[in-house]
Amino acid sequence: MTTDRAATAASTGTVFARGLLFVLSGNMLLDALEVSVAVVALPSIGADLGLSLTAQGWVVSGFALGFGGLLLLSGRLVAELGLRRVYLAGLLVFAVASVLGSLATSGPLLIAGRIVKGCCAALTAPTGLAIIADVFPAGPARNRAVSVYALFGAGGFSSGLVLSGLLTEVSWRWTFLFPGPVALVLFLCGLRLIPVRAPGGDGAPPRPGTAHRYDLPGAVTSVGALLALAWALTRGPDAGWADPLTLTGLLLAAALSTAFVHVERAAPRPLLRTGLLAHRPLRWSALGAAALNGSYLGFLFVVTLDLQSGRGWSPLATGLGLLPASLPLAVAVATGFSGRLVGRFGPARLIALGAWAPPAGYLWCLLAGDHPSYPASTLPALLLVGLGFVLQFAALNTRAMSGVRDTDRGMAGAVYQSSVQVAGALTTALVASLLAAGAHGARRTALAFVTSVGVAGFAVAVAAGAPRRRAPLTAVPEHRHRDG
Repeated sequence: MTTDRAATAASTGTVFARGLLFVLSGNMLLDALEVSVAVVALPSIGADLGLSLTAQGWVVSGFALGFGGLLLLSGRLVAELGLRRVYLAGLLVFAVASVLGSLATSGPLLIAGRIVKGCCAALTAPTGLAIIADVFPAGPARNRAVSVYALFGAGGFSSGLVLSGLLTEVSWRWTFLFPGPVALVLFLCGLRLIPVRAPGGDGAPPRPGTAHRYDLPGAVTSVGALLALAWALTRGPDAGWADPLTLTGLLLAAALSTAFVHVERAAPRPLLRTGLLAHRPLRWSALGAAALNGSYLGFLFVVTLDLQSGRGWSPLATGLGLLPASLPLAVAVATGFSGRLVGRFGPARLIALGAWAPPAGYLWCLLAGDHPSYPASTLPALLLVGLGFVLQFAALNTRAMSGVRDTDRGMAGAVYQSSVQVAGALTTALVASLLAAGAHGARRTALAFVTSVGVAGFAVAVAAGAPRRRAPLTAVPEHRHRDG
């Protein structure tokens, strides 16, 4: 393999390396703030386009579903097409979808744009990290690059709350438009800075004539199952869980999930080796992170409606009011505090210490009644959620990857992140449907559901920390298939 000029430049800390890291981290920032910018703008979007609460929930869920649904396939696309092609394609489509989304005149068009942008984030977020690993040499240079990349990701959500508040004061359309030109600039810079790897190198596409194996049956069945489940959960609270169409959606989701497992077990190069799910740290961490993120996004949906529709807060005031839940994590990542906590106390102990805080916050807000005071109920709840994230976020990521073979780390990361994104999408969609289905007591019902998801996360943390017989091996068992 030929030596790539990017690797040489990165090792010496040149302008080229800093420019490449700027492109990758800038795009990670856009991916991270996509959810928060939509949350703050939801009431304005609903009023302008005449969207129901259920449709408003899909504005948030659509992005997360696209993100989570395509993560497994994105790794295969990189293996078949190469890091550069996949990354630049995702970035360009993201820019176009941002512009078109800001011009949407109906809910379905806006939601479709959000799903497309989520798919683009699934292509760029993990691929950006892979480019860093491919270009920056192992050691201090790579560690610094990964830290910057993670910092932009952690700070994106908090930045999005404030930025969306500012832009929505003018028009919610600016909230969806501004990522477009930024992504286009990053794309143009990426054309020059993202390296073309020599054939056979890491992240390089196969040589000409090599057969492509995308595992499209696996991709179709997995995404279809998610969409069917999301549709059924959205319909259930209003039409009833015994409604024929609701039951059809649930049965279809179950059938497609079964088909996905069957396809993956038979595929020569599966998107997901099902044996990977037997790895206990990954399984429990994915469930815990899913409950943490799902309950959090559902809670933000309720609080945003409380503050803007119920109390008359402006979008900017709402964005600032939501910061106590997300800003502590951004600060913890920026200062390296999260990593030091994991190093000192270990991930299992931190997860156990932090798992009680979010559900306690949700319960506190639930018991406050239908017209809660921000200082007395909403703010303490947000602070407890923030505490839970500071203690658990890095710990869950660390434990999920512990004991996973190097060859499985990409797939394991996709499983973990898919769980996080899909849980956020499904929980938000169901919370929106619960709020839309009933007039009196709907808020309490939605908060009770959010609390139950948070409690489930606490139960997972307790179960994961329960004593067990020591397994002879900590690594994931070998599988008869290998994913090249």
